Amino acid sequence: MKLNKLAVFLISIAALAVAGCKSQKGKFEFLSPKSGETIVVGQQVAIRLQFPDTTIDSVIYSVDGEIIERRQDTGTVALDTEAIGLGTRNLVAKVYAMGKEEVAYSSVTIVPESPKQYAFEKLAVFPHDTRAFTQGLAFENGFLYESTGSGNQLTSSLRKVELATGKVLQNKEITGKSENGQDYFGEGMTILGDKIIMLTWLNNEGFVFQKSTFEKLSTFNYQNSKEGWGICFDGTSLIKSDGSNKLYFLDPITFQEKHVISVYDNQGPVDALNELEFVEGKVYANVYGKDIIVVINPKTGAVEGQINLLGLHDHPSQTDKELNGIAYDSSSKRLFVTGKQWDKLYEIKIVER
Repeated sequence: MKLNKLAVFLISIAALAVAGCKSQKGKFEFLSPKSGETIVVGQQVAIRLQFPDTTIDSVIYSVDGEIIERRQDTGTVALDTEAIGLGTRNLVAKVYAMGKEEVAYSSVTIVPESPKQYAFEKLAVFPHDTRAFTQGLAFENGFLYESTGSGNQLTSSLRKVELATGKVLQNKEITGKSENGQDYFGEGMTILGDKIIMLTWLNNEGFVFQKSTFEKLSTFNYQNSKEGWGICFDGTSLIKSDGSNKLYFLDPITFQEKHVISVYDNQGPVDALNELEFVEGKVYANVYGKDIIVVINPKTGAVEGQINLLGLHDHPSQTDKELNGIAYDSSSKRLFVTGKQWDKLYEIKIVER
């Protein structure tokens, strides 16, 4: 019996479909979670695999090289998103059967819940030196301490400033070059007891000053974090930013990096973390180039809040650059913010939307 062309075509399609199903069935891969998936921390996630059409001996599951489960069956495995933490995580499953090993891969990004949104109330306005290319800001015993960068005929400096008038009471210029040949460019600073810790940008070097006299006591080199942006002190560790989405925790005596966290919001990594301030257990960080301060949980790296300061500086001068500079008066619970070469410094109140 002869088959017409249409019948031959239909038989061929059916054969290809059967072959395709058979080959797909034999593929060892992740069914869940799919590679590239974004998961909110705390969400229940089941790891499900498509196994080869054969009896298995065992399966080993790992996250970023750490084994999380060993099984001798093909059942699902729970992925503890709280335990593995925020960030991109590589999942690997290895199946052993008939003396052979097969490997499947997946990659997911764990993000926090959406941050709370905050606006502001302007409580007070103070003068600010327009020659201050503000990189770091702190408040103690009624005075502001400020570190500045250089450029446009401005010199990097460390300053003590009278809050009410904006008058510079004490000033130390930061000049010269580091061993790598870079001119010193002042960056963030923080107060540590009777000392001031100040960073430089590309010089791979930080300074330790006597707070009362601004005498330079010593220097220290960076480690994995090669750039200096912002720095604050949480009472135990110095916390340093380098323009990425990472925060580095330094020993306050040796300045050695102890550990690092990555900062994420519900959209993914939050890069360009700049000037830092430690406020009531949280790290407040300017985001470079934006009118936003993010509120970071220093234990997890989760952005728990976003403070929108758009419209704060509504009458800018011709010299103004971006928002940068956060200082907190812990005794009176006052929050101050300013920007590079702004003519004003503001005391603000944060208001949840």
